[in-house]
Amino acid sequence: MDEQDVLAERFEAHRPRLRALAYQTLGAASEADDAVQEAWLRLSRTDPGNIENLGGWLTTVVARVCLNMLASRRDEPAGVHLPESAVIDADGTGPEHEALVADSIGPALLVVLHTLAPAERLAFILHDIFAVPFEDIAAVVGRSSAAARQLASRARRRVHGGAPATGIDLTRQQAITDAFLIAARNGDFDALLEALDPDVVVRSNGTEAVRGAAAVAARAFPFTRIAQVTLPALINGAVGVVTAADGRPVTLVGFTIIGAKIVAIDLIDDPRRIAEADLAILGR
Repeated sequence: MDEQDVLAERFEAHRPRLRALAYQTLGAASEADDAVQEAWLRLSRTDPGNIENLGGWLTTVVARVCLNMLASRRDEPAGVHLPESAVIDADGTGPEHEALVADSIGPALLVVLHTLAPAERLAFILHDIFAVPFEDIAAVVGRSSAAARQLASRARRRVHGGAPATGIDLTRQQAITDAFLIAARNGDFDALLEALDPDVVVRSNGTEAVRGAAAVAARAFPFTRIAQVTLPALINGAVGVVTAADGRPVTLVGFTIIGAKIVAIDLIDDPRRIAEADLAILGR
């Protein structure tokens, strides 16, 4: 076995962990694969003799690649994407399944993570899930160690505030979304702020459109559509609303709620995304 084959074998031993890191950060299986492949390409062009800790080196490389990919989404323009649902093989062992269950990450936590800013998300994932020291995280996110610690701390507060509310709190979820919709229809800025988390994000077909309670409350574009929607629905397990034409949904509006605050609003009018959504119309 030549030196390149040995290097490839060592890399493959780290692949599941690297893919889990990339998937949890990016929320997209195909992008996670691209990030891991880029790490291999960089490793293949590097003298392994100069790498003291291969696992740490690869983790840092994948983290930096993921951060660059998140930044490129804004340039498209794009931003924080909705995490994709994992495609799990019939025996429950698919690569996406591995990425989801690694280090106790599940779909609910992924949704919470993807309401965070990229640097916060990455700092939390690297430190709290992959035990990367803050000194190393600082180099990845381009901040001081103290700032990296603060990023992870802010993310931790959001994450431990609770996973997105589920059907157990369905009545409460509907009350919160109803209050928001009424405030939107009435143009009640203060009531909108009361319903929104300070770091709320609005996404359109998975792409970040606006972030921050004041900015969301001040922007008319989401609320014009939302305020007219009267048909409540359960969208991918969370309360939302839907507009329909000829008996078919044309727009979905999903709300991610933590505690009593809306942390994310997802506007979906892409027919493909609508078709893939787990949608159930609710009665009043």
